[in-house]
Amino acid sequence: QVQLVESGGGLVQPGGSLTLSCAGSISAVVIYIMGWYRQAPGKQRELVATVTNPAMPTYADSVKGRFTISRENANVELQMNSLKPEDTAVYYCYARILPTWGQSAQDYWGQGTQVTVSS
Repeated sequence: QVQLVESGGGLVQPGGSLTLSCAGSISAVVIYIMGWYRQAPGKQRELVATVTNPAMPTYADSVKGRFTISRENANVELQMNSLKPEDTAVYYCYARILPTWGQSAQDYWGQGTQVTVSS
């Protein structure tokens, strides 16, 4: 069973900072990837940042140098600095896991947390 619970979203002014947290309750033999995606109104869901096992972070070009992803066990955080209005979106925690040996990898999503960057 997998549960991903996000927290930390909210309203922030341009140039401000927020930290998103994802508390994972994951029963699996392998956690391949954890990370964050986002979806703005009228747009497709897009990758923000992910971290593999062993830890190798990947960032969208639009957030490089501003966002930092970190992971400890089944918990993942996204430190967001120098926020811009275009960062406004619902942010989703994501995990790709191997439930048990012999099964296929499976993807899971949290319920999402709203981030609004506005003056």
